[in-house]
Amino acid sequence: MSSLNTSMSDQDEMTMTFEDYVRIIVPTIFGVICVLGVFGNSLVIIVVLTDKHMRNTTNILILSLALADLLFLVCCVPFTAVNYAVNVWPFGNFGCKLTEYAMYVTAYASVYTLVIMTITRYIAVVMPLRSLTLLNTRNTLFAIFFIWIIILSGNSPIFLQFGEFLYVFQNETRSACLNLQELEDPVSGQVFFGFFFVIGYFIPLAVITLLYGRILIRLRCADVPGDCKQSRAENIRMKRSVTKMVVIVVIVFAVCWMPIQIRLFADRLGADNDSIIYTCILFASNCLAYVNSCVNPILYAFLSDSFRQSFKRLLCCKRSSQLYQTPRSRSITRSSQC
Repeated sequence: MSSLNTSMSDQDEMTMTFEDYVRIIVPTIFGVICVLGVFGNSLVIIVVLTDKHMRNTTNILILSLALADLLFLVCCVPFTAVNYAVNVWPFGNFGCKLTEYAMYVTAYASVYTLVIMTITRYIAVVMPLRSLTLLNTRNTLFAIFFIWIIILSGNSPIFLQFGEFLYVFQNETRSACLNLQELEDPVSGQVFFGFFFVIGYFIPLAVITLLYGRILIRLRCADVPGDCKQSRAENIRMKRSVTKMVVIVVIVFAVCWMPIQIRLFADRLGADNDSIIYTCILFASNCLAYVNSCVNPILYAFLSDSFRQSFKRLLCCKRSSQLYQTPRSRSITRSSQC
């Protein structure tokens, strides 16, 4: 009997050690992701807004995607990090509703911005003549505005579904942010998350995959009109470069959001959410979704010459303007290089 008690005591000690580990490491990792993501996406937004040469159709859509990522990082990640750190939901009922609303709005906004980006790539490559009239700033802004309005209004029921839930654990009252309707009616929870998977993940990615299949076929046998072979080759190269960048962004989104979609599906099937393994899966799936919101600016810097040069100009000018404040001629010389 004493050996059994010793074993149980050791297990409790291991559990507490693991909880302490989670409370320290997980919020730290989330904090790093949040800081990097806020910096990167803010940089993208500033570049597109301030550099008139960057205001084309694709970059305006990238601006919308960066805005969605920025809102996701600011409105969701810090609250989740604190939740991990204190092991309760400390932000109250309205904080729960607002955080969940922001999470779903930005998730939908991201994937449907990618859909619009794919449609614009499809029009530019497959229908180059029609793209001259369809792909303009006004139509792009209208599409972005329309998508955001639909998403903002369509997710309003979340304010009724989610809320703070109080429960007793080891003689201690704790709080959690949950789908309260699911507690009363499990079927409603299955419908809600099933809708999120189908409308917010599967259908958009299926449409994107089909359109890019057509785009890649067209690019392989592209015959772009031009005055000479050099201009024709340059036109094709630019289209392939932009298409490659958007494809990689879509693939990264699909990969990063797949684990959390699988976890939500497993939760509806009654997965054991009290185990250490589940906690690790929960952290990993959340972490990947958060990483997706901070990795896009890195992709733009590596895959887009225009973004890379704009990032350099922005950072260089800021640094040089600071150096210009000093009376040293060396600093003045540096500022003139920008």
